[in-house]
Amino acid sequence: MVGACDSARVKTNSMNSPNFLDRYFSISARGSTVGQEVRGGFATFFTMAYIVVLNPLIIGTVADKTGQFLGDGSNPNIPLVAAATAFAAGILTILMGVFGRVPFALATGLGLNAFLAFGIASQMSWEDAMGLVVLEGVVIAILVVTGFRVAVFHAIPAQLKTAISVGIGLFIALIGFVDAGFVRRIPDAGGTTVPVKLGALGNGSLTGWPTLVFVVGLLMTAFLVARKVKGAILIGIIGTTVLAMIVEAIGKIGPQVAPGQPANPDGWSLNVPAWPARFIELPDLSLLGQFSLFGGFAKIGGLAAVMFVFTLMLADFFDTMGTIVGVGRQANLVQEDGTVERTREILLVDSLAAAAGGAASVSSNTTYIESAAGVGEGARTGLASIVTGLLFLLAMFFAPLTEIVPFEAATPALVVVGFLMMTQVKEIDFSDFETAIPAFLTIVLMPFTYSITAGIGAGFVSYIVIKVFRGKARELHPLLWLVGALFVVYFALEPIKNLLGLG
Repeated sequence: MVGACDSARVKTNSMNSPNFLDRYFSISARGSTVGQEVRGGFATFFTMAYIVVLNPLIIGTVADKTGQFLGDGSNPNIPLVAAATAFAAGILTILMGVFGRVPFALATGLGLNAFLAFGIASQMSWEDAMGLVVLEGVVIAILVVTGFRVAVFHAIPAQLKTAISVGIGLFIALIGFVDAGFVRRIPDAGGTTVPVKLGALGNGSLTGWPTLVFVVGLLMTAFLVARKVKGAILIGIIGTTVLAMIVEAIGKIGPQVAPGQPANPDGWSLNVPAWPARFIELPDLSLLGQFSLFGGFAKIGGLAAVMFVFTLMLADFFDTMGTIVGVGRQANLVQEDGTVERTREILLVDSLAAAAGGAASVSSNTTYIESAAGVGEGARTGLASIVTGLLFLLAMFFAPLTEIVPFEAATPALVVVGFLMMTQVKEIDFSDFETAIPAFLTIVLMPFTYSITAGIGAGFVSYIVIKVFRGKARELHPLLWLVGALFVVYFALEPIKNLLGLG
């Protein structure tokens, strides 16, 4: 009773406060202070700032079907992608603070960007791929406005949603190991090619100083995460990069591939770590607006394009819901009925962020679970998000620093992020084979086929087939039947084309 009176008194004081900032964000009403919000904003930024390095690493180093990198170049332009990544994260996080009024930060979603780079851009241009991301965001926004998003959320079995996240985690970890050269695609003595082998020579032996830097960086980052150090992933990237710079200064190792030079399998990949020529420069935001809304439909056909949009939406859809509830509960923003305050505004901003990420050519942006770091520092309102957003905008000017980070220094973060995503596997009941087998197929086929779409599709189709053969077809939601049918057509697209004479 006393607690309720105290809460009512705090809210009354907030309403009577002459401070507009306090009234607008309900700072006092939520038991916070401006100081707490600022500290929380800084904590969230330093916990998730790694995305400014990792996103260019994933989408900025992969050529599209035409052989072009982001920015219409024949070579990767890491600072260009880094600046756009920071810009989008900054603007969207500020919008969440102003309109959602909650301490949630947004940035390019890991997993979503991997799917975009390896699953979509490999079949079309980057502009066409980004157009599909914009469409995905528009679709989700419509689902939010119509209330249909909740219906779709309930249609997908919870354990399949979990399996999608786990599979993406394994896929990201594999990308990290491959990009670091820890495992490589090497022909064996008989001339055949196995998927991957350990080490540069594929003989199970690790060679080269860059590989050692990767191993040290992985162990250091893992230790920091295990100790629950705030900003562990960012600290790991910075620390490993400094180590790489020291190793290069002493050993003069050089790159793996250099014009006019023989191949150097034990050299650095992506960048040679060295003292940068410049630390700060005006950000190049020329990537903004480089998307073609319906170009992908012309390139791969309507059905395949729709499936890509659906897969993007699926991956983006459920992570956001879980993040909002989880962080919202930690911030005491969950109401008695289980909903989060201003849910509609939060979901609308998040949906628009997906479209904005595509329009900025940095992949879909989504709400980050790392927002919990700011909440842990006392953040309870959107003021913290504004602080985080302003720090991201400031980070744009330091984009040149990304040019000194080699794969070997950044990929330990990918492996650790993959581990963090995989920890959700404990939520899958592997004693229930009806669900566990589809979940297993979802998880393993993503890294084994190098395709997130293949994993999701196999999981959905196998789940439906098992349920039907077990006489439990009535348990399937109508929307799940629709999704399953679309995936069947997607997998059989080439035979269908040949049958119809369209191949």
